[in-house]
Amino acid sequence: MSSPTIQISHLTKTYKTADLETTVLFDLSLTIEKGEFVAIMGPSGSGKSTLMHILGALDLPTSGTYVLDGQDVGHLSDDELAEIRNKKIGFIFQAYNLLARTSALDNVKIPMEYAGVPENIQQEKALKLLGIVGLSDRLQHPPNKLSGGQQQRVAIARALVMDPSILLADEPTGNIASAQAEEVMDIFHTLHKDGHTIIMITHEPDIAQHAQRIIHILDGKITKDERKRTIRESKKQK
Repeated sequence: MSSPTIQISHLTKTYKTADLETTVLFDLSLTIEKGEFVAIMGPSGSGKSTLMHILGALDLPTSGTYVLDGQDVGHLSDDELAEIRNKKIGFIFQAYNLLARTSALDNVKIPMEYAGVPENIQQEKALKLLGIVGLSDRLQHPPNKLSGGQQQRVAIARALVMDPSILLADEPTGNIASAQAEEVMDIFHTLHKDGHTIIMITHEPDIAQHAQRIIHILDGKITKDERKRTIRESKKQK
């Protein structure tokens, strides 16, 4: 039997200043299998974003362990953490994080440029991924010429260029209209069907319902971990 993609054991995160210690995550234990579609829900200040940063190797736990694909993340160097972020994890943010005066096509190419991918491969891959997210007719448009939903689709294409096995999405529908949010979730369903492990932070119950599993966090602790059929599967059975 293969090992889980993510295994967290007794994880705690504490932030320290000169005269103050604040614990944000308390003794979390969690396993996520390869190919799962998981939503992490909780109100503002619940610790869900801190957990997301740790899952994305952007921050390290204070105590406990985080094992990603068999590697104990807490024992890796900064260079090794950067390599994991580049090769294994695709990040999708609420604010899109696109370069303002750069075309959709060139925004998607950016991670490949940093990784030294040859230009002809960058072009081919960026064109393919923008086609997958339905933006073949918007290749040369900068972000200010795109709707919020279109900008998020560019961000999804960019997150996929290094062929990550895991997609981490932080409030991916937080800045877009409901109809566009459904289009984004349709893309997530397609990516999940193709084998990606998807972990999505959201405070929106209707968006969380798209996931197979919803993990609820409150005050730095997991309060509920429910596995369910997705909306799409439920509709098919009606």
